[in-house]
Amino acid sequence: MMQYQSTLDLWLARAVEDPDLAAELEAVRSDPDAVTDRFYRDLAFGTGGLRGVIGAGTNRMNLYTVRRATQGLADYLNASGLPKKVAIAHDSRRKGELFCREATRVLAANGITAYLYPRLEPTPALSWATRYLGCGAGICVTGWASPRRTSPWCPSSGSPTGISPPAPTPTPRSGRPCRPAWPCATRCTPT
Repeated sequence: MMQYQSTLDLWLARAVEDPDLAAELEAVRSDPDAVTDRFYRDLAFGTGGLRGVIGAGTNRMNLYTVRRATQGLADYLNASGLPKKVAIAHDSRRKGELFCREATRVLAANGITAYLYPRLEPTPALSWATRYLGCGAGICVTGWASPRRTSPWCPSSGSPTGISPPAPTPTPRSGRPCRPAWPCATRCTPT
């Protein structure tokens, strides 16, 4: 745990926006295994987005990991030719409304317009809104295929298959196509 003690202390000092996180960290402070599990890595960005147990730490879904992932999406949109608009929806998953608001704040800080559904919506409604509003992406906080303790943050392109990596492009040396990694991957996974 000693290697994560400074990270734990930093979170205890700065993670004050969500009182649940501070209470959880205080409760596990003397449990080295629990502290290690929360901080041994950043929550990984997978095929369908971020999925993880809701809680405190870099290996959990919380407003800080949602902000980090949304910043990666904002960086991608601002560097691409896609519209600087994002539709955002959530279902009844715990903290869904909070995570959507935090994503909206990050997008706004990056000059990106966010369209936030004012009520619970299923994933297909987000796909429709992303296309209808001409958005460059969509974010859905949903738990449709995840255990109850988790809360996924899932980017969407408005297609039924979600966001795909950029189209294959030839490499200068071989001339053969290659498919770049998801542009957010370097921001959302450990280095």
